[in-house]
Amino acid sequence: MSQGIKTVIRGLRAGKAAKLPSPVKEKPTATNPRGAAGKGERSNATKRRTRPAAAKPALLAGGNPQIAKADGDAPVQAYIAAMPGWKRDAGRRLDALIVRNVPNVRKAVKWNSPFYGIEGQGWFLGFHVFSHYVKVTFFRGTSLRPVPPGGTGKDARWIDIHEDDLDEAQMATWIKQASSNPGWDTGNGSLRRRT
Repeated sequence: MSQGIKTVIRGLRAGKAAKLPSPVKEKPTATNPRGAAGKGERSNATKRRTRPAAAKPALLAGGNPQIAKADGDAPVQAYIAAMPGWKRDAGRRLDALIVRNVPNVRKAVKWNSPFYGIEGQGWFLGFHVFSHYVKVTFFRGTSLRPVPPGGTGKDARWIDIHEDDLDEAQMATWIKQASSNPGWDTGNGSLRRRT
């Protein structure tokens, strides 16, 4: 095994990306006239690999970005940046509206959707991209006044946002109400204090 490969393996085990040393051109020999690698080894040309550029997130059915589950603002911003077309602007506006009305909001991406919550209370809102709209779900939406129009379950209610259809004043009212009520716990207790 060449020294360059050993360096890469050590770097990967340490959790770091290691750089390959500059390839050394092999000199021709009597048994190997072109200077190529011996039997069982790859030539320097095939050892060098270029690192692929950071790929854009895949879009799932309906154009929903596929973003890995993670906590914090960065994965939410990656999700919003990957939203297609006019939905990206709607996502930015929703995110800004939430942050403006709930300064201590916690963010995460779960199940390929941004979630917003309050530490100790749980998640109060999430949104998801569909082909022709962005669905904004209030996890305890039946407690909001007026109750958002979508949904028939026990607690959750939603509203579908279409292009140029975001009523920021109504959305701000719902966001303030939803963030002041106990939210939804996803089962891992990440935002809800255990009692």
